[in-house]
Amino acid sequence: MIRRTLLAACAALGLAAATAEAQAQNLRIGLREDPDILDPTLARTFVGRIVFAAICDKLFDINERLEIVPQLAESHRWEDPRTLLITIRPDVRFHDGNVMDAEAVRYSLDRHLNMQGSFRRGEIGAMESVEVVDPRTVRIRLRAPSAAFLSQLTDRAGMIVSPAAAEALGRNFGTRPVCAGPFRFVERVAQDRIVVERFPEYWNAQAIHLNRITYLPIPDSTVRLANLQSGALEMVQTIDPDDVPAVRRNNRLRISVSDELGYQSITYNIGNGPRAQTPLGQDARVRAAFELAIDREAINRVVYEGMFTPTAQPVAPGSPFHIRDFRPEPRNLERARALLREAGVTTPLRVEMTIPNNPDLRQVGEVIQAMVREAGFDLRLNAMEFASSLQAAQRGDFETYLVAWSGRADPDGNTHSFMHSRGPQNDGRYSNPEVDRLLDAARLELDPEKRRELYAQIWQIAIRQDRSRIYLWHRKNIVAHSARLSGFVNIPDGLIRPQGLRLN
Repeated sequence: MIRRTLLAACAALGLAAATAEAQAQNLRIGLREDPDILDPTLARTFVGRIVFAAICDKLFDINERLEIVPQLAESHRWEDPRTLLITIRPDVRFHDGNVMDAEAVRYSLDRHLNMQGSFRRGEIGAMESVEVVDPRTVRIRLRAPSAAFLSQLTDRAGMIVSPAAAEALGRNFGTRPVCAGPFRFVERVAQDRIVVERFPEYWNAQAIHLNRITYLPIPDSTVRLANLQSGALEMVQTIDPDDVPAVRRNNRLRISVSDELGYQSITYNIGNGPRAQTPLGQDARVRAAFELAIDREAINRVVYEGMFTPTAQPVAPGSPFHIRDFRPEPRNLERARALLREAGVTTPLRVEMTIPNNPDLRQVGEVIQAMVREAGFDLRLNAMEFASSLQAAQRGDFETYLVAWSGRADPDGNTHSFMHSRGPQNDGRYSNPEVDRLLDAARLELDPEKRRELYAQIWQIAIRQDRSRIYLWHRKNIVAHSARLSGFVNIPDGLIRPQGLRLN
């Protein structure tokens, strides 16, 4: 009897220890915003990509050196400049138990290309067809050679969804996404949490040490940091630069900083519906005046402690395609006022700017508001929840829009979808046939130096001549986490990959 009691006590202790260990591997991550739809074909938000990193593996990924590496693909080779052969990993399963095979790859790529409302169409528009060679091999044929195509498969355009789930749910797939990532979707409560749990049959299970991840949207950076400091979170996607010293002083926290691939910008509504019919939307001189009234470096110092890099282009300085002599113009109020007089507008000219409802961006808006007032603009700020602001921009319900893009390793991912007249993320409906031609040519050009020259021409026309958008600065990825968390690699795309993460 005593021996049985001891054995039962030991078993209970073992179970309690196992339970405590399992709970210790539940990671809580604070996000800057609530993601939009969790469907890789229809999604647009950066924070959504962070969640996708857990639930939807891609054909390829990038590493910390921005090299393209296989993920669901085992290998690839170009049979010729227009034909890509991809070999799929064996023994990969979707969260619904179905096998991830070449037919699933064909289905997903076709869905990304052809589904109504797809934001991936502009990324893989060069694709002509996908052929299933055998259960583990697909052959992708392009309409023309593409320098950017493979890099597009390192993000949402390369995510493979379960055909069975996608067919069953249709446009509601984003409410219960089923992919082949390390974690399966459990639940979502809008503006509150997204919960995922470890998928035991994941193909790379040995790299996964967490049992559950809960993503919590917390727009206020100060509140995110307070939750991290109190232990209510183990990780935050980002903090503001002025919070960095507090994290560095706390020996229970760690911070990781890297240069981001993307940018902060202001989109003008030039041709998207009735709200484009304003002096700002219809006259490049007015847009030039607006930009010349802004001092990027001053905003950087006031709001971001000088940590960010002012810019006039969508390609970050670390990229070989960054045009180093294409720099922001200095603030010039005299010239801005003269341009408004030339345009014949009555000042103060009322303009509305839509801003995601985050404290730092509201502060950016207020600083810009004060700056452009001196040139003759009456800027009104319209703060909105981020996913709602994206929807408003898409339907043309804006005049100007302060919005960021997290960036891609290849410059095409930062340009074509936003500048091309048929680009799915060209919310302002900017259109210039010469810019379209140059963007298409840059996709086809395989020589890096010639490609760089094409982008230099694009910047000169679309940014400096047409004033299609203002590029403000390149941000930093500033990730803070508990000292208990190990294995985090800060890759410039800013994603939080769960592979290797462990709570000690």
